[in-house]
Amino acid sequence: MSDTGPERLLVQIASYNTNLQGIFGLPQDLVDWLSPTLEVSTFLSPTRRAPDVVVVGFQELLPLHLGLAGLSKAVIDNRDSLILSQIETHAPNKERYSLVAKVVNVGVALFVYARDDGLARDICNIETQWTGCGPLYMGNKGAVAVRFRTSDQATQYPGEIFTFVCAHLTAHDHKVAQRVADYNHIAQTLLFGPVEPTSRAPSTMFSTTHLFYFGDLNFRLQFPETHPMSVICRTKEFAGALDDEIKREEIKDCDQLVNVMKDGRAFADFHEGQFWKFKCSYKYQLGEVDKYSSKRIPSWTDRILYMTSKDAPGASRGDSAITNLLYTSIPSYTTSDHKPIVSLLLMPSSTDGTASLITAGRHSVDRHANFKRYSGRLVGRVVGVFWWLLTFLGAGSTTVGTINFLLGLGAWRWWGSAPSSSSV
Repeated sequence: MSDTGPERLLVQIASYNTNLQGIFGLPQDLVDWLSPTLEVSTFLSPTRRAPDVVVVGFQELLPLHLGLAGLSKAVIDNRDSLILSQIETHAPNKERYSLVAKVVNVGVALFVYARDDGLARDICNIETQWTGCGPLYMGNKGAVAVRFRTSDQATQYPGEIFTFVCAHLTAHDHKVAQRVADYNHIAQTLLFGPVEPTSRAPSTMFSTTHLFYFGDLNFRLQFPETHPMSVICRTKEFAGALDDEIKREEIKDCDQLVNVMKDGRAFADFHEGQFWKFKCSYKYQLGEVDKYSSKRIPSWTDRILYMTSKDAPGASRGDSAITNLLYTSIPSYTTSDHKPIVSLLLMPSSTDGTASLITAGRHSVDRHANFKRYSGRLVGRVVGVFWWLLTFLGAGSTTVGTINFLLGLGAWRWWGSAPSSSSV
């Protein structure tokens, strides 16, 4: 079987932190973000080839109070229709796609599509999952996931399991330990059904043949005090240095995610493309194509990671059986302080139909996972509905709504304590 032939699946993964702009739509057609992969797939076959699977993840898709309150259906349905129309309109050979699954938890959303003339016909056992790792396990931070299996009779990848995880981890430069804790919490509470027919035990995200983990992971650049970049990292001089790919490669080892992967604290055995090939995806000034904000150190917060059971044990970080054909950001989007990213991944050749599972990096199942997830969702609903009410009372402003609520409460208490005319 050819290593670059059409037998190998193409998986396109796209991720974008929209900065709560999902309710307003995007200023550009999604083609700017979702179809650059089509331009690099020509070497795989004589004609341009569309991806077999298209995966789109969002973080901060809508205002937090709406997400916590569970008022996201309209936004999710609109985004689903828009994505599907864009990938079909710009597919090189007019390929058609079907939605495999969609899932949302607060502002983290995930959509998975498969080609009708290929993998979509062979997909079965579809599952969606979610978990929160915000305060009190609320979903302002956390992950959503889609898992599916190909049928044993599939012509490609028979009996193999694909798992896609879209995550949003804790922010701020110094909170590396919290991001590591978020990763471990997600690994232990993002649970799926049993993999083996004879088992009743839930399985983790690692009980899969292929695992993809992406989103706003929020890891930052962190320079030692002795590093020459440490004194200029918030300046225009540093932003200018990021224009040079050689300089970007020189500073990649100061990336927090690279270092937690090296020491095994999180994302051990995951692989990633050469992220330094594109400029830091965060933090940009709103409305600007290429101008960083001085409030944060520019960083590669948005990432796409992957692993497969076909990876050699102990393989180096970039040496995966999955071939990373493209890994880039799309600078033209200016409504968020993040730039969307996209990757095109060529899967390893299908083998003999015996689907092995990933064993590296396995985490134990949290026995209290469901309690944590649903208690977090309940708390989130209460907070979200009250927050929504305050925003409604303030005609879109939570601050004004809070003032109006307190004034109304004070007036009600005054009215209730005032002596009635009959008691005079």
